[in-house]
Amino acid sequence: MAKIINLRIQNSIFNQFLSEIRNVDTQQDRMRFRRNCERMGEIFAYEISKTLDYQNTDITTPLGTAQIPLVKSNIVLTTILRAGLPFHIGFLNYFDQAENGFISAYRKTINDTKFTIESEYLACPSIENKTVILSDPMLASGASIITALEVLKKRGIAKHIHIVVLIASQKGVDYVLQNLPENTTLWVGAIDPELNSKSYIIPGLGDAGDLAYGVKT
Repeated sequence: MAKIINLRIQNSIFNQFLSEIRNVDTQQDRMRFRRNCERMGEIFAYEISKTLDYQNTDITTPLGTAQIPLVKSNIVLTTILRAGLPFHIGFLNYFDQAENGFISAYRKTINDTKFTIESEYLACPSIENKTVILSDPMLASGASIITALEVLKKRGIAKHIHIVVLIASQKGVDYVLQNLPENTTLWVGAIDPELNSKSYIIPGLGDAGDLAYGVKT
């Protein structure tokens, strides 16, 4: 089974940013909401960097040579449009030479309680034998993440996949853990206990895409 790491259980500045994107007053500042998502992406990137492959490299300084272990892993940063973009930037700030991929995944409503996940767009390099970091702010039912992984298979088989979300429902976590390949780590910022009849996370934070960019029509 895939491994899960929950940053919420650690005492760190991460929880300050998490509290602000949840807060109904603070989250109304779109620029601050986007920046907080970005900063949390940076924290996740730092934590994930500890799990990567490294290679000792000689670096020439003005006074000699220093040997420093540098990341050897080939990284592909991927995200689900549009809500994932601010979060994605945080990873790109740290893995600045990484390749990037973008996936569309959206809910197609059937009725008030039923929907399907549709994906009509993929822009991504080969992920064959590379380390993939797939970020999305919210993991509700888990259907979008599983759909995104199925779409990514068109680009190869990854060496390892890191799925990173800010807030997840317990139901969504249980679902994806049962459906993820073994070479996967699920990183979460917080796990909320409830998923309502419309598959919204409770207490959650609302619609991350709308909070970042304005209400869509």
